[in-house]
Amino acid sequence: MDVLQVLFTISMVAWFLTEILYKNILKSGKEDKKDKDKSTLNILWMAIPFSIAASVTVSYMTEFPITEGVWVLYAGEAFILLGIIFRFIIIRSLGRYFTVDVTIKQDHKIKKEGFYKYLRHPSYAFSLLTSLGLGLYLNNWASLVLAFLPPFIAFTYRIKVEEQALIEQFGEEYIEYRKKTKKLIPFIY
Repeated sequence: MDVLQVLFTISMVAWFLTEILYKNILKSGKEDKKDKDKSTLNILWMAIPFSIAASVTVSYMTEFPITEGVWVLYAGEAFILLGIIFRFIIIRSLGRYFTVDVTIKQDHKIKKEGFYKYLRHPSYAFSLLTSLGLGLYLNNWASLVLAFLPPFIAFTYRIKVEEQALIEQFGEEYIEYRKKTKKLIPFIY
């Protein structure tokens, strides 16, 4: 096993463990308004493991290379690592306001600085970057689609649910913030 394969294995284990920890530690509290989730957490927990398992399986069963160059492996691994690291940083920056389920805390405020100055959902953006990295690392077009599309669809639904909850809570303040920022990709989308 070469160094890149070892790094890939370690990063996949780190991705899995951090997401398990987030799910178990960062749940909403008893006093929070937690009736807003509409099963988005469950959908994400079905979509992401499915996408990982399916993309890896397809990469072993088919050959639809994205490129013949090894650069795609390095790019994929870089995206995986950047996604994991920056998602962690963003979750830490939100502190107690970050929950894995769509929740409004009692003294909730809209974060508008840091990554949130440009993106409304940077945590999801970096999670999707990790999924994109997996698809690139596998160097298979079918794997790329399977690694990225199910989580993207699940996050798109979650964003819709979450933004509705934020509009209900903050009204015009959130609507104005939404006009000045993008969902997932700075300056684009």
